[in-house]
Amino acid sequence: MNLPSIIQNEMNKQLKRIETCLNVLSEEQIWNRLKPSMNSIGNLCLHLAGNEYQHFVSGIGGMPFIRTRTNEFTNNNEISGIELLKLLNDVRIKSSDVLEQIAETNLEKVISIYYSSEDWNSMVERPSFEAESYYSKSINTILIQVCEHYSYHTGQIVTLTKLLSDNQHNITGTFH
Repeated sequence: MNLPSIIQNEMNKQLKRIETCLNVLSEEQIWNRLKPSMNSIGNLCLHLAGNEYQHFVSGIGGMPFIRTRTNEFTNNNEISGIELLKLLNDVRIKSSDVLEQIAETNLEKVISIYYSSEDWNSMVERPSFEAESYYSKSINTILIQVCEHYSYHTGQIVTLTKLLSDNQHNITGTFH
């Protein structure tokens, strides 16, 4: 099994966990922010879809860049749980098509991931405004980075679901 297949399998496991969470929560719970400084599950889902599309479909796959990262965190209860799940699955179908086309010989190829200048300059503190709003890394590094990012936020979604829901459903597939 090659790296893109491993990444795809791991991210599909995480997507199933997110689906389980969305299916046990009300719309109100999906968009609940436990604190003003925290993201809701809905915001995290939008963020995961945006990040996956930006890196896999746009960055590696060469499709147009359409992300506005800031909106992923400011959207509040405008999208239902069903629509969030559809968005995540639609992005996964597109990214799976890209991952299946990656040849082993291209894993070391360096590509650039672009952001809008507004998103680039607002997502981390920078000493001054930067006009160039992208970074470049090898495809294999991007694959690992996006998978790790997806898993990290899925863990947050699972934890928030357990805090917000009385459901005792086994979300992760393991007992702990």
